Amino acid sequence: MKIKKAEIEGLLEITPRVFEDERGYFYESYSKLAYLEQGIDYNFIQDNQSLSQKGVLRGLHFQNPPFAQGKLVRVIKGSVIDIAVDIRKKSPTYGKHHKVLLTESNKRLFWIPPGFAHGFLTLEDDTIFAYKVTNIYNKESEGCIKWDDSDLNIDWDIPEDLEPLVSDKDNEGASFVDYKSEF
Repeated sequence: MKIKKAEIEGLLEITPRVFEDERGYFYESYSKLAYLEQGIDYNFIQDNQSLSQKGVLRGLHFQNPPFAQGKLVRVIKGSVIDIAVDIRKKSPTYGKHHKVLLTESNKRLFWIPPGFAHGFLTLEDDTIFAYKVTNIYNKESEGCIKWDDSDLNIDWDIPEDLEPLVSDKDNEGASFVDYKSEF
């Protein structure tokens, strides 16, 4: 496994060792021991999976303490632009974001610790996105920052011929300037 630390403290891009031959491929998408060796000492308590068509944009979501979640995300089928925004108010990178391309062919994983808002844009039809989380979902603790907030200035790399499909909830997310971090 190859780990690349992002410029924002805590975010990790993980490229697993993939064994391929004429039959297909095999790789470990998660190994507690390997992750412990990299300092990721969290218990994952739930796995989630979504199916989205090309152009679906989800986010920027988070859970406030005490239900904050770390996420280990990956793409099983298709591809996404994945975004994590630092919402830790005492962090020197507060309000900064990191972007990574996750695809079924690159098999990359992205570790997003608690204290980040998260979202993704699907680039292909029938994209299957999977993620492990470190805490239970709690409706009263969920939050959303508007995905196209001008203060965050995120370039989602949206193709010119694509109009993102965004839920009403995500379109009505809080502006970053009005957001009050609990992290």
